[in-house]
Amino acid sequence: MYRAETLTVQGSPMEVLVFEPEGPGPFPGLVVAQHLPVAHTGLTNDPFTLDVGEKLAANGYVAVIPFVFHWWPADADIEIKRAQFRDDHTIADLNATYDFLAGMEKVDDDRIGIMGHCWGGRITWIGASSNPRYKAAVMLYGGRVKLAMGGVPAIELAANIKCPVLGFFGNDDQNPSPEDVDDMESALANAQVEHTFYRYDNAGHGFQDDTNPSRYREGPARDAWEKLLAFFDKELK
Repeated sequence: MYRAETLTVQGSPMEVLVFEPEGPGPFPGLVVAQHLPVAHTGLTNDPFTLDVGEKLAANGYVAVIPFVFHWWPADADIEIKRAQFRDDHTIADLNATYDFLAGMEKVDDDRIGIMGHCWGGRITWIGASSNPRYKAAVMLYGGRVKLAMGGVPAIELAANIKCPVLGFFGNDDQNPSPEDVDDMESALANAQVEHTFYRYDNAGHGFQDDTNPSRYREGPARDAWEKLLAFFDKELK
């Protein structure tokens, strides 16, 4: 189960969904960046996003998922939201979410990580590179890291990342392409950021989304979940 809260970011109301394990805690916390489809449907109408939050809570994490597309009217075309997306707005959203999560009685504010799928994978990179308090970051097939969205290209911020990074990618994906993944890995290596990337054959974008049969790949999806949880357990528990 989850509950919805509303945070105010620069005068704009932002919905967040809160998933909590049973018990008093304190638990480690995770800021979870959503994938692109929720830009149009909203968080509570996306079964994949809800399933991610429930899985994390079941494994002992307080997960908070912010709706970072609150800057536009709900019925605005998704292409408008994609084209006008701004990293400075996103950083404000993530910082508000982080502060909310860190202030929860059930959360150990010294054990907070960030993760995201798809569009949320890029947001994870932005979050980790703008907030040195994160202790771990996991990005799953995050594209557009080499692009600028209202600032410098996100890949140029690699040296600002102060936590270990885990990445999962499909070799059939084109956003990010295998060459993009090579460039991300080189950027992290050059910045001396601890990182591990896993790449799966016969898997493309969205391979973990079991609500999308055309994209879902059971073997890579299960393996990535197991490795993701083991990584967070090591870094945050």
